[in-house]
Amino acid sequence: MNGGVKAGLIGACVVLLAAGGYGAYNLVDTGSVTGRPAPNPSATMISAVPPTSPQALKLAQSFLDSWAAGPTSYAKAGADTDAPTTAQQDLTGYSSGLGLGAVTFGQVLSAGPDPAAPNAAKVTFSVTARVGGATGGAWTYPDSLDVVQTNSGVTSVKWGAQVLYPKLKAGQLLKAGSIPAAPGSASVVAADGTPLTAAKYPSLAQIIPTIADSAEGLRAVTGGSGGSGVEITTAGGTPVSTAKIFTPAGGGTIKTTIDPALQANAESAVVAPVLDGKPGAVVALDRTNGHILAIAFSGKSGDTAINAELAPGSTMKIITSAALFDDAGLKPDSLAPCTADVVADGQVFHNDDDIVANPNTTIEQGFAESCNASFIKDGYDDLVHGSDATALAKEADNVFGLGNWDIGGGVQTANPNVPMNPTGSNAAADLIGQGTVTMSPLILASLSATVRDGAFHQPIILPGQPQPAAAQAMNPTDRLPATDHGLRRAQLDGHRLPADERHPRQRRQDRHRRGRPGQQRHHQRLVHRLRQQDLRGRAGPGRHHRGRHRRIHRAEPDEHRPVIPANPVTPAIGPIRPVPLNP
Repeated sequence: MNGGVKAGLIGACVVLLAAGGYGAYNLVDTGSVTGRPAPNPSATMISAVPPTSPQALKLAQSFLDSWAAGPTSYAKAGADTDAPTTAQQDLTGYSSGLGLGAVTFGQVLSAGPDPAAPNAAKVTFSVTARVGGATGGAWTYPDSLDVVQTNSGVTSVKWGAQVLYPKLKAGQLLKAGSIPAAPGSASVVAADGTPLTAAKYPSLAQIIPTIADSAEGLRAVTGGSGGSGVEITTAGGTPVSTAKIFTPAGGGTIKTTIDPALQANAESAVVAPVLDGKPGAVVALDRTNGHILAIAFSGKSGDTAINAELAPGSTMKIITSAALFDDAGLKPDSLAPCTADVVADGQVFHNDDDIVANPNTTIEQGFAESCNASFIKDGYDDLVHGSDATALAKEADNVFGLGNWDIGGGVQTANPNVPMNPTGSNAAADLIGQGTVTMSPLILASLSATVRDGAFHQPIILPGQPQPAAAQAMNPTDRLPATDHGLRRAQLDGHRLPADERHPRQRRQDRHRRGRPGQQRHHQRLVHRLRQQDLRGRAGPGRHHRGRHRRIHRAEPDEHRPVIPANPVTPAIGPIRPVPLNP
C-alpha cells in the first residue's frame, strides 16, 4: 500500500471515531477486542410487543412455583421478575406478616394483552393461603400478574405489590391476626351507657351511624368479642383496611358525651307548642369540659343545631364586649351612650322603639338592654381603626377559640365566620351580630360556656378527643362575680341588673324566661330560633331599606340570647323549656 493511500485511511478513521465512537471502530475492524460480536443495548429494553400466551404462561408458572415453595425459593422467584431484590423482600414480608403456612395457586390462565399495560401479557390465577396460625384460616382470592419481554425475547414478571394481593399498594403490608369491629357493628351509647337510637332520639339519626362507622369511633370501641382476619397496614403497622375476616368482632360499645335525659328534653323542646311549628335548635354543653350533652333540632333544613350558618344577632355582643375590654382597655362602667340611632360608615343603625335613650348608659347597661347604638358607638370608635377592623375576629379566635373544630366521631359541624377584616358598614354591623358574621347554635353555646367557666373548652362528642386551648386566656373583667360588674351579671348566668334598674320590658322578659321553679337549671342550654330566611344564608331578621341608608333593627331580645343557669351540671334536671320567641 502506498503512503498516500495509507495516510488517507488513517485520516478517515480519526474522523469517524470523533463522529461515531464505537461504531467508527467497526469500520476499520469488524470484530471486537475480544473477538466476540459487540452487545446491542437495545436488546435489553422492554419490547412494545407483549409475549405470546404460551411464553407468558410458562414464565408465570415458574414464578408461582417458586413462590409456593417458600422462603428458600424467594430469590429464585425474584429472578423471574424485573425487580429481583424488591420482589424477594416483598415475598418475605408477605410470608412473615401473614404467618404463612402454605400457599397454592389454581386456574392459571392467559388473559392475552393487558389493556392497562399494552406491552404486557396478563395471566390470571387464584391464591389460597393458609394464614394466621390457630386463629387464622384459609384465605382465597383472585389475583393476576403481567409478563413483559425484552427486544431479545427474555420474559419477566412486571413486579408490583399488587402481584401479592390486588388491593395492596407500594409500601403497604398484609398482616394476619386480630382485627377491629367492622364499621357499624358497635352500639353507640350515651355517657351513662344508655343505647342511643334514632327512634328514641330523632335528632341523632345521622350522628349515630356516623360515629359507628368512623375510624375514631372504631378505636373507641370497648367490650364485645375479638375478631380475626387479615388487614392491610402501613409499613409502620397502622391499619388501612380489612382484607379478610375469619371471625368477626362482635358487639362492643362506643361511648359518647350525650346525657340521655337532657337529650330527651331537648328533643321535646324543639317541637314545643310555643314555637308554633317554627324550626328550632338546642345545644347543651358541660361548661367545665366542653362535653356536648344534647343536640336537637326541628325543621326540614337538616341538623341546624351544629350545621346552621346564621347571623348570631345580639349574642355577638359577648365577643364585642370582651374585645372592648381586651383591645380598647374599656371597663364595664365605661360610657356607651344608648341613643335612638347611630350612623357608622353611612349606615343608620336603630334600636327597638321601646329602648329608652340614655347618653349615660354604660357598657354593662347597654349589654343588659341589648342597645345596638351602645355597641356600634363604642365598637366602631374603639375597635375599627381606619381600614383595620381585625379586632373582633382576633378576639373571637384568640379568646373564644372560634376556629375549625373537630368534635369527634367524624361528625361534621359548620365553622363560624367572623371576617378578619370586614369592609364598609359590615365592620359596624358585625359588632351586633349582623353584617357578615355567621354562627351555629353550637358556637353560641360555646361562647356562653366560655364566659361562664372563664376558659374555652372545645366542644366534643367523643370523650378523649383533642381539645386545643384558646391562644389567649379570658380577661377576668369579662366574667366578674355576680355581685360585681361584668358580662355574667349583665346577661349570662341568669344574673341581671336589679329589677328597679331594668326597663319594664326587660322585667317582663325575665319573668317569662324564669318559668316555674326548678326549670332551666343545672345545665347550660341554648335555644335558638332558626328563621327560614336565615337557613338559606340570607339577610338576618329585621333588615330593610329606608332611603339611602339601610335600617337594621336589632333582633328581638330573646332571639339570640343564651340562657345559662348558675348551677353546675348535675344528674337531676327538669324539662328544657324553649325561650318564647317573638315573631
